[in-house]
Amino acid sequence: MTEKNFDVVIYGATGYTGKLVVEYMVKNYLDDNEVNWTIAGRSEEKLKSVKDGFGLADSINEIVVDSNDYESVQKMVSQSKCVLTTVGPYQLYGSNILRACAETGVDYVDLCGEPAWMHKMIQEYNEISKSSGARIIFSCGFDSIPFDLGVYLLQNKVIAHQSNPARNIRGRVRAMNGEFSGGTAASMTATMASLKKNPELIEILGNPFALSDGFQGPQQPNDSKPMFDEKLETWVSPFFMAPINSKNIHRSNTLLNHFYGKEFCYNEMWIQGPGDSGKAAAQAIAGANPLENAPEPGDGPSKESRENGNYDILFCADLDDGSVLNLSVKGDMDPGYGSTSKMIAESALCIVKDCLDLNGGIYTPAAAMGEKLISRLEANAGLTFSEEN
Repeated sequence: MTEKNFDVVIYGATGYTGKLVVEYMVKNYLDDNEVNWTIAGRSEEKLKSVKDGFGLADSINEIVVDSNDYESVQKMVSQSKCVLTTVGPYQLYGSNILRACAETGVDYVDLCGEPAWMHKMIQEYNEISKSSGARIIFSCGFDSIPFDLGVYLLQNKVIAHQSNPARNIRGRVRAMNGEFSGGTAASMTATMASLKKNPELIEILGNPFALSDGFQGPQQPNDSKPMFDEKLETWVSPFFMAPINSKNIHRSNTLLNHFYGKEFCYNEMWIQGPGDSGKAAAQAIAGANPLENAPEPGDGPSKESRENGNYDILFCADLDDGSVLNLSVKGDMDPGYGSTSKMIAESALCIVKDCLDLNGGIYTPAAAMGEKLISRLEANAGLTFSEEN
């Protein structure tokens, strides 16, 4: 096997989110002798500008690559143990990179929340990845790490408590402050365009088990309209990221040999408050477009806005005795940019440094990295995972 020059190559380093990943790596790993990383993108001029902006002229090389040129992609992939890509929509710009990683045994992490493309890539490259040893991990940002790892950790605690998993877990977003990603909006636009060309994709988009390798579990609770959560005594509204998060969580369950059980149910909603005001807020949120004011891809909020952002997600497991076990996942920056850039960086390092015994295949964060990634995120990335009474 060819000697790799880099542990991680950051593809898309000249974009808004890519620059945040570079900033995080500069702050935390530039002088770490155990971590060797570099940057990649389409424009040599822009890459040099990023290097100059962070004072990296002599310490970091750059790789010029065009994702539409497979030979160019192969050259980048051949130099790294893991490709971290922030360049979406992945259905437009990600296939060649994933293919090259899968075929050559190179690890891969992304920020994808595009289930139709993910389904296609699993069908085409899961077995190839298993053969080559490549560990391919989708959704290593706000979708879906806090949700995927939150359910995973809570089920571990439930099993320690009652010796079997909870059949039902409810995800409830208590707070989310910060702007949504322009890349997320662009991905949704690309998905809608694909749907017009291929109407059969609606079955994938609407199926919570679409990424579960053929497994079909029980009917899931309806989280598509406002409702009163009687156990929390509050109104909740649909959460626009629930369709992708739920699919990843059910895929984790499948990859973990149904660690959550074959009858596992999950639903995810956004807390709006009690009483008439909570009901009105839930109805208003349900009728709004959450991405209406999202920035354009390549743009994003100010540093102050990112650092003043945060999120708080509650997970509630219904136990066999009728009681509830709760776990919260909190992040110390805005979800779409500040926290996401830290999560994907730590995911890339986790898969390369901490998961040496993991076999090849297409994974979720929980199924691939589990407690190892939780430890990294708590130690370095401003996330906290806490059991609550």
